Amino acid sequence: MSDIRNRWSKEEIREIYERPLLQLVLDAAAVHGKYHKLGEVQISSLLSIKTGGCSEDCAYCPQAARFSTGIEVQALMKVDQVVAAAENAKAGGASRFCMGAAWREVRDNRDFDRVLDMVKAVNNVGLEVCCTLGMLTPQQAEKLADAGLYAYNHNIDTSEEHYSEVITTRTYNDRLNTLSNVRNAGISVCSGGIIGLGETHEDRIGMLYTLANLPQHPGSVPINALVPVEGTPLGDNDRVPFDELVRMVATARIVMPLAAVRLSAGRLQMSVAEQAMCFLAGANSIFAGDKLLTTPNPEYNADMEMFRTLGLTPKAAFADGKPASRQKAVEHEHN
Repeated sequence: MSDIRNRWSKEEIREIYERPLLQLVLDAAAVHGKYHKLGEVQISSLLSIKTGGCSEDCAYCPQAARFSTGIEVQALMKVDQVVAAAENAKAGGASRFCMGAAWREVRDNRDFDRVLDMVKAVNNVGLEVCCTLGMLTPQQAEKLADAGLYAYNHNIDTSEEHYSEVITTRTYNDRLNTLSNVRNAGISVCSGGIIGLGETHEDRIGMLYTLANLPQHPGSVPINALVPVEGTPLGDNDRVPFDELVRMVATARIVMPLAAVRLSAGRLQMSVAEQAMCFLAGANSIFAGDKLLTTPNPEYNADMEMFRTLGLTPKAAFADGKPASRQKAVEHEHN
């Protein structure tokens, strides 16, 4: 059984990752049952509040301005539009609402002020609010925390060694610095990665090694399977076999027992039986809705039918309380 710890060696993670698949799933299920309610799944909704035109060169991303992918650039949405989308998401069973903007980094301008207003407004809807806006300074993270942001997504994508093969416009340390700024502001960290980027199994182990050795494990760990998009450098990559996704989910569950492990991009290509194996292996969060920013996702009705078939129940918002560091800060203020 796994104890919660932040010092894992690559050798320890490799030993877990390389176990026979059914044994690995059983081991992960045991850890999952110790720390989570079996069958309780967080439903998150993801909205692109500013689409396309990004200056980064992430080789998988259709929103990079330098790639010709047919994505129509759209300006930052209005607050009332976002609130309407959040209300629809809540009506559909979502407990977390994530807003994504195709920016390299947050700039201190009127757009950021509008995002802060969005965070406050979605909080009033009664959803956990998450943002993914690119790199953040410590001051910007504090502003988001003050506005009521619950979580911030900033994926590390892959291993440190493979990173420069995928992205050259920012460094791995840039990613880690943003995670540090988010954590220090008392915001729950959401960080995972993508498999299918041309990485090796050792790179996948390396990605989990980085996440598992952060000062605090991320509150949620999205495991994405690449959805190849024509026009991007990785547009011709093959689909990741589902057993490799299961292996990543199970290993993440064992080395980060308290994290929500999220089945993210690539779920549309999976059968209900394949997804069921991921849930058994420790996945307890999904994105619902027909789009993940700009890539297709299973339709809402199909997901609800899967929930009925597998006996899954949606997790309530704020079921885990506030992020621990934010709670301590609040308690300190009242003492």
